[in-house]
Amino acid sequence: MFLRQITDSSLAQNAYLIGCQRSGEAIIVDPERDIDRYLSVAAENDLRITAVAETHIHADYLSGAREFVERHGATAYLSAEGGPDWQFEWAKGNPNVRFLKDGDAFRVGNIGFKSLLTPGHTPEHLSYLVTDHGGGADEPMVFLTGDFIFVGDVGRPDLLESAAGQAGVMEPSARQLYQSLRATAGIPDHVQILPAHGAGSACGKALGAVPVSVMGYERKFNAPFREALAGGADDFVGHILSGQPEPPLYFARMKRDNKLGPALLPDGKLPVPRRVRADQLADWVGTSAILDLRSDRTAFAAAHLKGSLFAPIAGGRLPIAAGSYVNEGERILLAVGQDSDVDEAVRQLIRIGLDRIEGWIAVDEALAYGAFTVSYPRIASSALPADSVVLDVRRADEFAAGHVSGAKHIAYTRLAERLGEVPEADPLHVHCAGGTRAAMAAAFLASKGRKVVHVDGSFAEIPAGLKV
Repeated sequence: MFLRQITDSSLAQNAYLIGCQRSGEAIIVDPERDIDRYLSVAAENDLRITAVAETHIHADYLSGAREFVERHGATAYLSAEGGPDWQFEWAKGNPNVRFLKDGDAFRVGNIGFKSLLTPGHTPEHLSYLVTDHGGGADEPMVFLTGDFIFVGDVGRPDLLESAAGQAGVMEPSARQLYQSLRATAGIPDHVQILPAHGAGSACGKALGAVPVSVMGYERKFNAPFREALAGGADDFVGHILSGQPEPPLYFARMKRDNKLGPALLPDGKLPVPRRVRADQLADWVGTSAILDLRSDRTAFAAAHLKGSLFAPIAGGRLPIAAGSYVNEGERILLAVGQDSDVDEAVRQLIRIGLDRIEGWIAVDEALAYGAFTVSYPRIASSALPADSVVLDVRRADEFAAGHVSGAKHIAYTRLAERLGEVPEADPLHVHCAGGTRAAMAAAFLASKGRKVVHVDGSFAEIPAGLKV
């Protein structure tokens, strides 16, 4: 059996290529939309991808399953569980799609897959036990857990309410998750857990940085998993729902599009933005979303194109910034520090359904032109004035643990939908816990014409007398 974890570090997302080396057939599980990466890995290992499977309807990226089915004739294995509101509508009636119920099995070459219904993160969620029959095994080696069990954590049961707006489902989902975790008791300790996400994903609150684990280890040391196995439902529900970060706005759109069917990429290819000259910027400034991909928030504050969003391509910040602040269908201009950033930025953006990436310009060239260069002030957190009007863009649990007296709290990922709640102040001081989230929020507010001061530095360095 061939097995390869293929990771998108920007979203901390894992897809899995599993192949039968005897037959040459392979399956890709939970692929993203730019499927050329998976096809390349398969070809390099003398495999052909004949099947694709999904664990659930994803909220954090657009699936590549439809690309595989409609462009490459792959057979798709999708959940038929969860009720009428949780079906893959795009796949209905497609002869290349097989819908699975709890306990259904299928093979790819000599590799066996058994689907297990594991609801809680979503109602239709399936996980897959994988057995290498070609190697002579009669027990599973691998558990493809999707967003059910992670290394060090379990899937969020709150997203249907906090991201998709389905009121009243958070606690019932958490109770479903509790039962799903307890139902894994019969899976042997040696079975490997291959999760869909790792550290940095917004699909959990304490995901580990180790890429894989085993059931026995997670039963002992994964705190929410251990609590579900040994404790009561009420305690589990209370703990799993507390401290979950506010999801980016684009999550609700991903749920919709993955259910109805992500748009196919034109000719199966990525967008190719054209290079924009500085003397052409008048056609872009004020009429498009401008994503500045630099990581240096100090340099950004000092000089950037008018209306730019601070969206660092490093560290997984670009999808969060773009997904929180750029409207669906909006034309996009990339302001890049180096030409090689363009292809990676395009990939990160189309994975969250922002396809109109029409132009790019080198930041140095744009700023040297000067006609559209602006800035906003930045101060150290230790220098926050006592009479400031403050916007705190941290998570709700961070704010509850301590904050500036009188500060307004709106998480940076939800700022666009709550713009009307932002205090009317000139200027408005924007802070977080370290500086990066505040830089993203400050840039967004500045793009909307607000006068902001970026409070840059540790929350701990804000004068104690200003905090409660």
